[in-house]
Amino acid sequence: MSELAMGSATQAVVAGLEPLGGELREFKGMVSVTVPKAAIVEAVALAKDGGFRLIADVFGIDYLTYPGHQGKRFSVAYNLRNLDGTERLFVRVDLDDGETLPTITHLFKAANFMEREVYDMFGVIFEGHPDLRRLLLPEDFEGHAHRKDFPLGETPTLFNEGRFLDPTAFRAGLSGGDPGLTQWKGGARKGTVSEQGSDAAEEGGPS
Repeated sequence: MSELAMGSATQAVVAGLEPLGGELREFKGMVSVTVPKAAIVEAVALAKDGGFRLIADVFGIDYLTYPGHQGKRFSVAYNLRNLDGTERLFVRVDLDDGETLPTITHLFKAANFMEREVYDMFGVIFEGHPDLRRLLLPEDFEGHAHRKDFPLGETPTLFNEGRFLDPTAFRAGLSGGDPGLTQWKGGARKGTVSEQGSDAAEEGGPS
């Protein structure tokens, strides 16, 4: 990795992560360091102390059907940002199905909802989380929708507040053929030009 690819803050944090077993990678200008699961809390804390004081996201990756992938099935990545500049660092950890992670909510309060989303979508349990429950899907939803083995059938969903989502009606609304649940009938909103065109006869113009 060339020094030009990393700013000074990133270089310093990467150097500190190497003794923790961190493996450095660069992809399209994005720098990531994968650390062992046992070191993830220490790694995130080290990055925070090194100036990466904004956690922009925590997200999961499922490599189940990824061509040529070798190693553990899942990765969880912590997207950290240095507010003193434009540097960004991804601290990552690889997991087998069923492995848990310690929470980092004591380091970043914003990680509360982020870890809940990873739990909701991928089923990763964060030990020590103060309120680990689903964030986006109903509490009685079966499975985790971003796992590659999640079935892609269409199942009507009842959300907690009583809103019922029927996939067929919802899709009809999005297509503009029927207002459906979206109450959208096609065309553009008032004040914009529709890319779908208009019915001249309805507007009093020549048919």
